[in-house]
Amino acid sequence: MVVMDASSGGARRCLVSVHAHPDDESSKGPATVARYAAAGVRCVLVCCTGGEEGDILNPAMDRPDIRENLPAVRREELAKAAAIIGYSEVVWLGYRDSGMAGSDANDNPACFARADLADARGRLVAVLRRERPQVVITYADDQEGYPHPDHLRVHEVTMAAYEASGDPKAYAEAGPAWRPSKLYYSAWSRARARALHQRFVDLGEPSPFADEWLKRPDLDDRVTTRVLVPNGEEVRRQALLAHATQIDPESPYWFGAPPELFVDLTEDFILAHSDVATDLPEEDLFSGL
Repeated sequence: MVVMDASSGGARRCLVSVHAHPDDESSKGPATVARYAAAGVRCVLVCCTGGEEGDILNPAMDRPDIRENLPAVRREELAKAAAIIGYSEVVWLGYRDSGMAGSDANDNPACFARADLADARGRLVAVLRRERPQVVITYADDQEGYPHPDHLRVHEVTMAAYEASGDPKAYAEAGPAWRPSKLYYSAWSRARARALHQRFVDLGEPSPFADEWLKRPDLDDRVTTRVLVPNGEEVRRQALLAHATQIDPESPYWFGAPPELFVDLTEDFILAHSDVATDLPEEDLFSGL
């Protein structure tokens, strides 16, 4: 099924989501993307790095053969997760993982944090012009809670590409100009973390949401859009489990509560730019289109 967009003359709807590493797509808005993919929206994932610096967090996968081939393994894991979520295509932007702030990996000239902005912007512009999405999702301008160099760079590059994509004088070799109608930031919600914490308490189970999680900086006051994704928790769980090197299946944080507690799951977004009129708060990323 193809969802037609009346505001663009019947063109198919498309969503592009930009992430830093393999597994980010499974922890930030996967159920929302799955909802739109199931409705016929073309969903394209842009992964900016190969995740080469990721730790092996699942003891069962901490083996020499995995460590020696981690970049290839992470690509395979992302392919599985993307299929579970419903992405139509995965685009690798082609940069190396920069590692955590202050690590030696930050100095690698091939890493994303050291990428030439004009080059990185041009690569993403080419994707946006080819796919012609109405909606783009990226990371927020305020990332105090998790200031990973690659996450900061994702925001910077996406914002620059979003503006340049609609400028016919910029990157002419990348194809005809195309300005996406709406741009969103995915948001970590303290309110949702508190609600989940309370559900653990109500079950009489130890909560994985320790004080450092509940005190983590949030953008709750800026949330404009809450997308209801009934039964979306199962998509999130299965997509995360596809990243077998990065996700411990015994983790109480990711998998400590039964899925039935998430039937009213919503995912939160911040509408950062819109060229169409829309009433806030929203329940649909394509509202106004």
